[in-house]
Amino acid sequence: MAMNGILLGNGAKQEEAAAESTSGRNNVIRRTPVDPHRAPPNPTHQIQCAAGYEQSDHNVCQDIDECATGTHNCRADQVCVNLRGSFSCQCPPGYQKRGDQCVDVDECTLPPYCHHRCVNTPGSYFCQCNAGFQLASNNHTCVDINECDANNPCAQQCYNILGSFICQCNPGYELSSDRINCEDTDECRTSSYICQYQCVNEPGKFSCVCPEGYQVVGGRTCQDINECETTNECREDEICWNYHGGFRCYPRNPCQEPYVLTSENRCVCPVSNTICRELPYSVVYKYMSIRSDRTVPSDIFQIQATTIYPNTINTFRIKSGNENGEFYLRQTSAVSAMLVLVKSLSGPREHIVDLEMLTVNSLNYRTSSVLRLTIIVGPYAF
Repeated sequence: MAMNGILLGNGAKQEEAAAESTSGRNNVIRRTPVDPHRAPPNPTHQIQCAAGYEQSDHNVCQDIDECATGTHNCRADQVCVNLRGSFSCQCPPGYQKRGDQCVDVDECTLPPYCHHRCVNTPGSYFCQCNAGFQLASNNHTCVDINECDANNPCAQQCYNILGSFICQCNPGYELSSDRINCEDTDECRTSSYICQYQCVNEPGKFSCVCPEGYQVVGGRTCQDINECETTNECREDEICWNYHGGFRCYPRNPCQEPYVLTSENRCVCPVSNTICRELPYSVVYKYMSIRSDRTVPSDIFQIQATTIYPNTINTFRIKSGNENGEFYLRQTSAVSAMLVLVKSLSGPREHIVDLEMLTVNSLNYRTSSVLRLTIIVGPYAF
């Protein structure tokens, strides 16, 4: 049993701090403290204290705090820790002692590891996250940032993905080079066939327009407007004839002297009139319309005898209106022939072609009939 005794003036010893007892079973030292404020019987005498202790005002030995008094010899990079009767030089948190020096502990090599990146600092460390992530409350885990909810950087549509986001544009727009903003898609430049006539680009969309005399059908196709069924300026003595892209007014009685009108569009030269002997017996007026730049060769009109006589021979020819050779008349039977377009025609343009049927009987009697065909070529190929 060790005791820390103090010699008093009368030669007796007084226990300084405690009475100690030993338990034989576990060899544990138990120390019963005494009242430090109790003065010794004779306070006028000086006492001797062990190293690391000093005499107090109450003539008791008390610990010297070397860390507070600055009497320690710890290095500047060390932390002084006071002990009973002594002190200890320790390294601050984040450092470890190596010899008599404190060196930084690289926490990035120790668990818990950072989710993405670990940055070591003197005496500590911190975690960093990749772009599109942020640190969770535990300062180790990285969680995705929903950029679409945070600030929605996209000009139109934003879709969040893990660690990033993607922008998309509404129909009629396309992403610009910065992948954020949207630019109008000029659909009219993507194809020259998107509209039948003309394409008009608009923000986010396009529209098709048609020329005068046509209307848009199905959003892209142009269809002729039949002005004769809707509105026209023809007089009572005129008939309205619709063609591709417009209409024209023709006289209801197209007959010219010496011809007389016998039925609609049919003029007959009376045999009683001597002038008629050298003229075709009848002239029938017909009208038709074709599109501009029609493919050739193309059958466009059929002529046929309305009255068939026995023992007669019919021949057909283009009497006038074919000076440039745009047409060809092909006989298809004994009583009919087909007008063929052999050269492409561009409109708007009007052609008047006289188709003649010559009839000869067994007595060598000759007569002829003319079909005056007015062909109106529209201004467009539709």
